[in-house]
Amino acid sequence: MSDSPVENSLAVQDQDPTANLSTTGDGAKSAPSPAARRRRGIGWRQRLEITLLSGPAIIVFIGFVILPVVLAAYYGFYKWKGFGAPTDFVGLHNYVIILQDPEFHSALLHNGFILVLSLIIQGPVGILLALLLNRKMRGRSLIRVLIFVPWVVSEVIAGTGWSLMLQTDGAVNDLLSKIGLGHFQAEWLSDPHIALWSLMAILTWKYIGFAVILFMAGLQNIPEELYEAASLDGASYWQMQRTITLPLLGPTIRIWAFLSIIGSLQLFDLVYIVWGQYVAGTAGVSTMATYMVQYGRNAGNFGYGSAVAVVLFLISLIVALVYQRFVLRRDTEGALTGRSK
Repeated sequence: MSDSPVENSLAVQDQDPTANLSTTGDGAKSAPSPAARRRRGIGWRQRLEITLLSGPAIIVFIGFVILPVVLAAYYGFYKWKGFGAPTDFVGLHNYVIILQDPEFHSALLHNGFILVLSLIIQGPVGILLALLLNRKMRGRSLIRVLIFVPWVVSEVIAGTGWSLMLQTDGAVNDLLSKIGLGHFQAEWLSDPHIALWSLMAILTWKYIGFAVILFMAGLQNIPEELYEAASLDGASYWQMQRTITLPLLGPTIRIWAFLSIIGSLQLFDLVYIVWGQYVAGTAGVSTMATYMVQYGRNAGNFGYGSAVAVVLFLISLIVALVYQRFVLRRDTEGALTGRSK
């Protein structure tokens, strides 16, 4: 009994490796279709290459990111002094204390204040400086250096310098006295009504260069032909910036805003260096990270500090996921290839 036409066709495809190739009008065979490539999958050589290239990065990520988070979540259920095996199990007691502690609420509000002001101040200033430095002008190289140097300088050097200058008898008050503005002298670091604004001034000085670098890189990708066409249509300089520069610079601005938000939530180094481990709380500039160190490591309660670290991680994760879902969605979708619509 003869085989059916379908079975004969399958047998021919098994014998002919080019059976999955479609034939064009001139008899030539084109590349296999995506469906055929998916059926075949990838070979052992490609799998080996992927494993060798991504394996070290995956191991480092698991060892320095995933494992610490898991251990922090584990230690957060104990009252642990940092050495030996944790035995004093307290369950969710550490997390209850965190959520009920007014000092943690203040630290969270400080992080939120820094986050909002960083976006409001550094974003517009960074865009204006990027537009300025993107034009041909005298002294442009010097201005670039003056803006970029603070970002290159380490946080320890920057924090130590500002800590000395903002003291009561520091360089800032001394300069105000010498130029006849002595009535503007203040306790820049210890006055709770001023300290947080002093911190914002330091953060803006330190990280504005990073924003300018990103925005200048984004400006380089905008075709000059668009500005030339707009100029021929009679558009002014600011009209071109509003209708061309800002929309095309949108993906860069959104990426910068995401990095600024995460950095504001996890701020620690400059606060700890400028104000120290004890002044940060009384001066009104404490953050969630300084709270974690103060009531975790410095208090000898590493279990409580681990619980604070977990809370900080969850807050950052939720903010990052929400931002990616509602703000970065179209940017990430545009970067993906081979996605079915």
